[in-house]
Amino acid sequence: MQKHDFHKYGKTAIAAELAAIQELEQRIDDTFALACEHLLQCKGRIAVTGMGKSGHIARKIAATFASTGTPAFFVHPGEASHGDVGMILKTDLVLAISYTGNTQEIITLLPFIKRLGIQLISITGNPKSVLAEHANINLDASIAKEACPLNLAPTASTTAALVLGDALAIALLHARGFTKEDFAKSHPGGSLGKRLLLHIDDIMLTGIAIPKVYDDACVKDALLEMSAKGLGMTAVVNQNEEVVGIFTDGDLRRAFDKNIDINTTSIQTVMTKNCTTAKKGMLATEALQLMETRSFNGLLVVDENNKLIGAFNIHTLLRAGIL
Repeated sequence: MQKHDFHKYGKTAIAAELAAIQELEQRIDDTFALACEHLLQCKGRIAVTGMGKSGHIARKIAATFASTGTPAFFVHPGEASHGDVGMILKTDLVLAISYTGNTQEIITLLPFIKRLGIQLISITGNPKSVLAEHANINLDASIAKEACPLNLAPTASTTAALVLGDALAIALLHARGFTKEDFAKSHPGGSLGKRLLLHIDDIMLTGIAIPKVYDDACVKDALLEMSAKGLGMTAVVNQNEEVVGIFTDGDLRRAFDKNIDINTTSIQTVMTKNCTTAKKGMLATEALQLMETRSFNGLLVVDENNKLIGAFNIHTLLRAGIL
């Protein structure tokens, strides 16, 4: 049975793609900056198009633009010539990707693009191609060779196009002053969106679900409340609903070590006074960091007047997808 040097094959492919990326760095020049200016000044959206493997790259670039503050969408060039070209408006800008620069499905769209006066930026490996010559700006994504040993399968060339697209998207991100919060707003269902947008007000237990006893209660009352509410703690409040302490599982263990009588011992003698609390409006991630720093399993939530308004523990954060 023939033995294959898969390590060598893999490293050779990676080396070819690395070389293609390194060559790109020298092409981040005034032409690249001009392309960024055109993209930044676009009043509409960026219509990204490509055929075959370039089409897959075009979809990824459009998605990256859209998630980093530059409205964009993918247009399949084959479908475009059969009606989907109507998706593109005069205010849009077309970014077309074709390594040869002569992909027929894209060339077919040129009269429409020119007739409407739509700006066209191309990413090609051939500056003398039809697409490059008709584009307002052509970005050079040429490579020395593909990672494919036959120099046929699009590999290094598609990597170069993808990296160049990412470079455009990130340059625009900087120019727009795009922030983590902006990113989270466009990813509300993702973990980052939850971490950056979710407040403890959105997930904390409120009303009768909050474990709470008054400061004249005994330890037995606190135990019953903890058992009923299942947070492993209970707030201790005064008659004005202001938090004066907290009683946790840890406090309970320490109290039992002292052989207390749970029926007669006042909660004030065993609770943790001046306890750390979370403030209304705090981000869930801030609360998590506070809990990790102090080794807390749960926190009480208070308003600006130190009145109890909520409670949560580590399991609450887990259910909310913060961890």
